[in-house]
Amino acid sequence: MLDVCLLGTSGMMPLPRRALTALMTRFNGSSLLIDCGEGTQITIREKGWSLHDVDIICITHVHGDHVGGLPGLLLSMGNTERTNPLLIVGPRGVKKVVDSLRIIAPGLPFEIRYRELNEDYEVIDGKGYTIEAFKVKHTITCYGYSQIIERAGRFDAERAKALDIPLQAWSRLQKGETLTMDGRTFTPDMVLGEKRKGLKVTYCTDSRPVPSISKAAAGADLFICEGMYGEEGMEEKAKDKKHMTFVEAAALAREAGVSELWLTHFSPSLIRPGDYVDRAREIFANTYTGKDRKTKVLNFADEEE
Repeated sequence: MLDVCLLGTSGMMPLPRRALTALMTRFNGSSLLIDCGEGTQITIREKGWSLHDVDIICITHVHGDHVGGLPGLLLSMGNTERTNPLLIVGPRGVKKVVDSLRIIAPGLPFEIRYRELNEDYEVIDGKGYTIEAFKVKHTITCYGYSQIIERAGRFDAERAKALDIPLQAWSRLQKGETLTMDGRTFTPDMVLGEKRKGLKVTYCTDSRPVPSISKAAAGADLFICEGMYGEEGMEEKAKDKKHMTFVEAAALAREAGVSELWLTHFSPSLIRPGDYVDRAREIFANTYTGKDRKTKVLNFADEEE
């Protein structure tokens, strides 16, 4: 089960009922945060979720509306008696930016580790999941991210018994380990069935529609993509500012074959995004406008009610 919460949906500047860009997910006791616009920690508290279990923060790019909430967030995390290291992932130079912001957030009781991205595509190991970072096209270096939870095949206890595999080896084989006991080698394929469908969430903001996005989002259960402009006649402005329209995001969703599209990162001038979603739905029917604290629980296929 993966909990997904779109914490903030505003681009450029916050509005009274629309916080700046951020997404948070929770899986198996670990939380992932993507972007941290001004006020992100307030929205997390309004949602009722915890800062303590945030293990990784992924930054798409270092514009202020995506990183301005970091100092306050880090200070609050420190006040939760956290001691576990925090990993911050982002484009090259993100460490310098975060270290500069930390001038007003010194003395944290936990270590901050950095993973600066240099390639067009990179893979990061998470807490029981994988993060795929992919470069997109904005005015500065910018990345999108996919969170992917793989699932091994179902454990076959009867086969394990038939092969006389020691009981103490079962859990390790289920976790994908190969091990040797009593002079015998046991491999996961001896007791696991066909690989089962996992879960995938792809997040992308501040970009023109480029092939790397639809490729990265292919088959996602949930695709969260910027829709800076929903009104007709905004195509040229989107191209000039290196942003996307609702229609362009919907075309990416259709090309990627995703299950559901949430639009986010709205222009401050776009007061009622829902008024403009119909054109996007003509291209990709399962398109929805995001709103602050919009939440979805993604279940594995064999656990759905």
